[in-house]
This record gives sequence, C-alpha cells and structure tokens, in this order.
Amino acid sequence: QVQPQESGGGLAQPGGSLKLSCVASGGIFKSMGWYRQAPGLERELVATITDTSVTNYADFVKGRFTISRDNARNAVYLQMNSLKPEDTAVYYCWHTGMGYWGKGTPVTVSS
Repeated sequence: QVQPQESGGGLAQPGGSLKLSCVASGGIFKSMGWYRQAPGLERELVATITDTSVTNYADFVKGRFTISRDNARNAVYLQMNSLKPEDTAVYYCWHTGMGYWGKGTPVTVSS
C-alpha cells in the first residue's frame, strides 16, 4: 500500500542533465538509493546513501551522478550529469525496510 514516489525523469540529450527526486515514508532510513531497469534487463543498483551521507556509486555512473538526501523530508535525490544513451531506463527509489517498489520514473537519453 505504501510506496515511494519518484519524479523528475524525462528526455535528455547525450551530455545533458536531469535530477530525480523520491519521497518515502516510515522515518529516517539507514540507507536510501536508486535502482534502474533498462528494457529487457534486470534491475540494477545505481547509488546508495546512508543516514550519515556516506555514498556509494556503481562504476558506470561514478563521476557523473550525485546522490543526496534530506532526512527531514524523507527524500532522496539523484543528480545525473553527462548523461549517456545507455543511462536510458526506468529509475526506482529504494530504502531500507521498503515493502513495495514505486512506479519509477523513466529516463530517456537520445539525440
């Protein structure tokens, strides 16, 4: 019943930028993050951030994406820069103790 709510996806050109947002519920989570799923592929972890703002990134986004959070709002963000066509996917919010995936927000990178 309770799902995180993702937003901010859309269409971007290669080299462009987008910022994704997610609002969750249930308190301050030890860890939050983002997954993505490209057509025909499995859902993969993109980035995580702890309650003390320690971050971790998948190699394929390192140096291009930045994850951040606002504990007061139970929100997590993903600033995506230098976008590549292979970043095209539906992006999903995740947090510790999550019961249900949200609908995700689609990102398309194309000329």
